[in-house]
Amino acid sequence: MSKIKFIEVKSEIGAGTRGASLGIDAIKIAALDYGSTLFNKIETTEIKNENQLLFEQSGSLYAKRIKGILNIYDRIAKEVSASLRKKEFPIILAGDHSTAGGTIAGVRMAFPKQKLGVIWIDAHADLHSPFTTPTGNIHGMPLATALAEDNISNRMNKPDKETIEMWNKLKNVGNISPKITYRDLVYIGVRDVEPEESYLIKKHKVKTFSTAEVKRNGVEKIARDTLAHLSHCNYIYVSFDVDSMDSSISKGTGTPVRNGITEKEAGSLCVRLVQNEKVVCFEIAEVNPTLDKENLMAENTFEILQRVVSQIYF
Repeated sequence: MSKIKFIEVKSEIGAGTRGASLGIDAIKIAALDYGSTLFNKIETTEIKNENQLLFEQSGSLYAKRIKGILNIYDRIAKEVSASLRKKEFPIILAGDHSTAGGTIAGVRMAFPKQKLGVIWIDAHADLHSPFTTPTGNIHGMPLATALAEDNISNRMNKPDKETIEMWNKLKNVGNISPKITYRDLVYIGVRDVEPEESYLIKKHKVKTFSTAEVKRNGVEKIARDTLAHLSHCNYIYVSFDVDSMDSSISKGTGTPVRNGITEKEAGSLCVRLVQNEKVVCFEIAEVNPTLDKENLMAENTFEILQRVVSQIYF
């Protein structure tokens, strides 16, 4: 990769708590407070969002604002794909995590015949579908879109025909479905999982590293074992949700969870992973400054971003 490209996705229509769309600007404010010129050095593209839908009815009960999400998926996928084809390293700065499915679609569009590995650093498994979701919030579904997973055997809901049609379109963005298999996925730090998701993780024997394993074995071993598990993949995408960090640190996010990794562990893990030549795309999501104090979450996230950028030639 010859240079880094920032892709900003100031979207929060997939979340249940408002404010994640402000996370990117909060990270930029943190950069200013640190006296950093990082955002002057790197080319940035902003994806048009659909946040105006927040002032309208949410639509489908089991896939809220899915039409807007589909539009955003298409835009992100095209931008990420174009960036990769230009030999850039796209770093996506996202609001809520729902849009990560669009990022995965974009990587696959750029490399349609190649195997893509996904490293999901998050407190949540994000494996719900409209058939299983307890909330209807699509930020709990991005990996299900990439895996083309409906989880019908655990269905709790009966979405209407239009919702199912839109869901199928979401899974098929980029005209590739599924985009990854369960063998291509590694979870790190996941600890807040619903039974419907646990069923899939156990059924497909998804490689998972708990917070306790990170602390017991150290970041270096976790990173090494993660990359070894994905050695069959041609390319790798790393998705970092800030709620992977412990709730004592990650107050500035919509879904904080106890017993997470530390900011130092998160930073070291992300740095170690992007050093691998197969990693071609990195994403940060879910900073919400409206829930924070003194912009601490954004500051911690900026420090991690800065460390990641320093590992990639641009």
